[in-house]
Amino acid sequence: MSTTSLSLTDIQALLPIILTSGTAVALMLAIASKRNHFWNSTVTVVGLNAALLSILWVSRTLALPQQVTGLFVVDNYACFYMALILAATLACVTLAHAYMETHSGNREELYLLLTLSAAGGLVMVCSRHMAGLFIGMEILSVPLFGLAAYSFQRSRSLEAGIKYLVLSAMSTAFMLFGMALLYAQTGSLSYAGIQQSLSQMSSLPPVVWAGFVMIFVAFAFKLSFVPFHLWTPDVYEGAPAPVGAFLATVSKVAVFAAFLRLLHEMPLIATGNMLVVLAAIAGLSIVAGNLLALTQTNLKRMLGYSSIAHFGYLLIAVVAGLRLQQPAVGIYLATYVITTLAAFGVMVQVSSPYQGADADSLHTYRGLFWKRPYLTAVMTVAMLSLAGIPSTAGFIGKFHIVL
Repeated sequence: MSTTSLSLTDIQALLPIILTSGTAVALMLAIASKRNHFWNSTVTVVGLNAALLSILWVSRTLALPQQVTGLFVVDNYACFYMALILAATLACVTLAHAYMETHSGNREELYLLLTLSAAGGLVMVCSRHMAGLFIGMEILSVPLFGLAAYSFQRSRSLEAGIKYLVLSAMSTAFMLFGMALLYAQTGSLSYAGIQQSLSQMSSLPPVVWAGFVMIFVAFAFKLSFVPFHLWTPDVYEGAPAPVGAFLATVSKVAVFAAFLRLLHEMPLIATGNMLVVLAAIAGLSIVAGNLLALTQTNLKRMLGYSSIAHFGYLLIAVVAGLRLQQPAVGIYLATYVITTLAAFGVMVQVSSPYQGADADSLHTYRGLFWKRPYLTAVMTVAMLSLAGIPSTAGFIGKFHIVL
């Protein structure tokens, strides 16, 4: 099939991406015509809800998997992660509305950047081609630079945006160089084409391994695997609380889902020494993330280090077996998203945005039970869940990973 031809069925399969992108266009036009915080946030919520509902229609109406040109595939796997991304984005938009209510500057662009980044995540989880993967990752990442530095009046927020910009650009260079090496050796950029070429080789040449390693470095940066994690606590601390929630959930879910599809489509990557390297990085991420989280007095930094450990657990599941562990990874990511959004949601409710720093210091929460008991209960359950205490959602996720 030509990579440029699109049938009606193809367009229907891409409906969630089209609606999300259309929402971004509608927001741009709305902002250009008249700034109104309430109406622009309403347009965002309506558009994202329409995209979320379209996933249900696609999964029930079309015969999945649906190959869309040579770049994308819409299957049950993609539908699940698109739904998770859109649901988490809606939660972040809701948090942002409360957070930005007292902001005296421009507020509407925040919703535009969130929607654009979510559209990039949708493209990533449907990609079956290196070009689609790269385009999706860039659409996801570029708005995050502005989101991290959105409250640029604060020096830490501006620092977070610049730091994420520089390091993300470096990871993009690694990914492009790795793709170039694979293309030079196999003559293809599609997952299936690369896998077919590699399967015909008696042993993988060093150029191929170098390409795989460079692509993995790019993924490791986005997912904060040790030793590519140093940006995470600083960016989480400097970014506004709703943006931190988006970084911890939507961004990482999209990248990990794309990473998992890449490994599933090209299983020759995760063999031999590469499997040992993945296992070592997973172990280091778990140990370092948990130990560094224990020493933090800042809640944002603690959640940043916690995310490092959680994605180390997920990488263990990948090492254990790709095909068998996909349901377990999906359950773990769903529970992780819920609990992380709950923790950041409490932080947003306690914070006084643009009237001081976010309520991210642990001493801020002393005595909170007597002032706002419901928020305290939510935060307590979220923390216990992230720790994997039995009877919480986090325990269910970890149980499926171990099982």
